[in-house]
Amino acid sequence: MTAPLTPPHQPPPHDSARPAPDPALPDPDGAPGTATELRQAAVVTVVSAVAGALLGLLWLWLAPRVVLVSDGKAVFLRDGEGEAAIGMDGTFVLLGLGFGALAAALVFLIHRHGGIALVVGLALGGVLGSLLGWGTGTWLGPERDVVAHAKAVGPRVFFEAPLELHMAAAAVLAWPVAAMIVHLALTAVFGPRDPEPEDGPWPPMPSTRA
Repeated sequence: MTAPLTPPHQPPPHDSARPAPDPALPDPDGAPGTATELRQAAVVTVVSAVAGALLGLLWLWLAPRVVLVSDGKAVFLRDGEGEAAIGMDGTFVLLGLGFGALAAALVFLIHRHGGIALVVGLALGGVLGSLLGWGTGTWLGPERDVVAHAKAVGPRVFFEAPLELHMAAAAVLAWPVAAMIVHLALTAVFGPRDPEPEDGPWPPMPSTRA
């Protein structure tokens, strides 16, 4: 009799010694690693915040003006309806929507595999940019001390009121909301798709021979 043959060594189906994936390395499908995505999100936040200065300049240039006049004792609106005051908010909101949509489109084109960190960066940068734009417009605009301005120009002389946001919360949120919606829509329509799972080989048919 001969000794039974020793079966060849079979490797275990799962290698427990396999090292954990490095978060700094990109995924096999081309998506950036966690560290890279966080850096990209930080850059998006900073660039969006700095772009708020341009928003403020455009708001200062395009927003309608509220004209005031003093009689020496009190300050009055030249136009009692005050449509220009509503136009200030409307101009800021429209600019915020445009800046948010443009920022989302640029981020999607540059970082096609962006994840949740980029969306958070867009939102945070939009809020900071709106606040900076608000501050830039009011700082570079007409004098904010209406009483002192009225005394300086004298009675029955028309002068411009300072730039203000009467619906500040809604105006500031226009940019980040537009950025998130546009980025989500672009990702849903043009974003990378997960590969379809491939069908494995069919199992062999049982033999019917006796």
